[in-house]
Amino acid sequence: MNSTVEFLNPDELLKNPAFSQIAITKGNGSTIYIGGQNAITKDLEIIGKGDITLQTEYILKNIEIALNSCDATVDDLFKLTIYIVQGQDVRKGFEGAQGFLKKLSNPPVITGIVVAGLANPDYLVEIEAVAFKREK
Repeated sequence: MNSTVEFLNPDELLKNPAFSQIAITKGNGSTIYIGGQNAITKDLEIIGKGDITLQTEYILKNIEIALNSCDATVDDLFKLTIYIVQGQDVRKGFEGAQGFLKKLSNPPVITGIVVAGLANPDYLVEIEAVAFKREK
């Protein structure tokens, strides 16, 4: 059986080039869940304090590293959940995601959630990801 992720955007739902409405995994493969990523290095240095654009860029680089560590690529990604601290400019976060999103063959399913705060007051955004790695 072929393994695929099918992206759907029904005519009745909002169409936006930045995200898909539905992603369906089919076939043999592995679903990869990447836990919430923050703009922090492995040495505990916080990147982009006070700058949601830089934090978003850094987090998405970490997500790409996580995917690569599973022998997956950004094209295997199909779902992002983005937590943004209340009061942050969502447009600035989206600006930080542009370079990453342009790498994708299909825009992922995205959920954005505004939260009162995250685990560290210097974190302005946290992103979870889900990917489907096809068996060869």
